[in-house]
Amino acid sequence: MSYDEFLAGEPVIVTAALTGGVHGKETTPHLPETPEEIGKAAAEAEAAGAAVVHVHARQPNGERTFATERFQEIDDAVRRRAEDVIIQHSTGGTGAPDADRHLPLRTDPAPEMASLDMGPLNRYDHLTSENTRGLVDSLRAEMVERGVKPELELFNDGHLNEALGLLDRRDLADPVYGTLIFGPGTLTPPTPRNFLTAIDNLPAGAQFNTLGFGRHQLPFATMGLLFGGHVRVGLEDNVYYRQGELATSNAQLVERVVRIADELGRPVATPSQAREILGL
Repeated sequence: MSYDEFLAGEPVIVTAALTGGVHGKETTPHLPETPEEIGKAAAEAEAAGAAVVHVHARQPNGERTFATERFQEIDDAVRRRAEDVIIQHSTGGTGAPDADRHLPLRTDPAPEMASLDMGPLNRYDHLTSENTRGLVDSLRAEMVERGVKPELELFNDGHLNEALGLLDRRDLADPVYGTLIFGPGTLTPPTPRNFLTAIDNLPAGAQFNTLGFGRHQLPFATMGLLFGGHVRVGLEDNVYYRQGELATSNAQLVERVVRIADELGRPVATPSQAREILGL
C-alpha cells in the first residue's frame, strides 16, 4: 500500500478502539466499560463510520479480564445494537498468563478478527509483555482453527521482523493485515520518517492500519489516509479531542477522521466492504 492507493481513492477501513484494558473512568467518564456501555459505543461508532470495533473486556469493577464469558456478554450487547460491524477481540495483555490470552477467541461465534501482538513490549515500570514466538504461534493456530482473521500488532521495527518470521514458518491467509503502532516506551517513536520506514518494510502485499497514541492519533491517522492505509482511533488510545478537551465519545473521534477522509477523497469502507478488503 502506498500513495498510489490514496490517489486511486481506495476505501479506508476505520477501526474504533472502544475501551482498552489499562485506564478507566478515572481518566475520562466517557470511557465505556460494561458490556452494555461497550455495545452502545459500538453502535454509535458504526453509525459514525467505523467498520471494525476493537474490544477488551473488563470485570464489573473495571479491571481487565480475558474471561470468555465476559467477551461473550460484550459481543451479545454489540449485536443487539449493531448487526453488521466487525468485532475484533484483543488477545494482548501485559502480565497475563499465556493460557488466558486464548480465552477471547472462544466465544460463540468466534470473533471475525483478533489482535496478535508480534513481540515483546515494555510500556510500564514493573511489567513487560513477553509475547514469545511460542505464544504467537499458538494464538495464530487457534485463530486459524476458529476462522478468526489475525490483526498483527506491530509495536516497533523488531515486530516487523517477527511478522516476516511468522510468515516464513506459518501460513497466514492473504491479505496479511498489520497495525503500525507509534508511541512511547518500546513502541516506534512517532515521527513521519519512522512511519514511512515502517510502511516500506511491510510484508509484500500487506494491508496496514495506523495507530498513534495520545496526541499522535490524529496526525498519524491522517498520514495513514494519505499513504493508502487504514486507520484506528478511539478512547483506548487517546481520550482527548484536542489539547485540554476530553473527547465526548468514541463516535466523536470516528466522525472526525471520517470527515478528513472525505476531504481527502477516500471513501470510508462499510463493514461489508471491509470484509471484502480483508478477506473475511
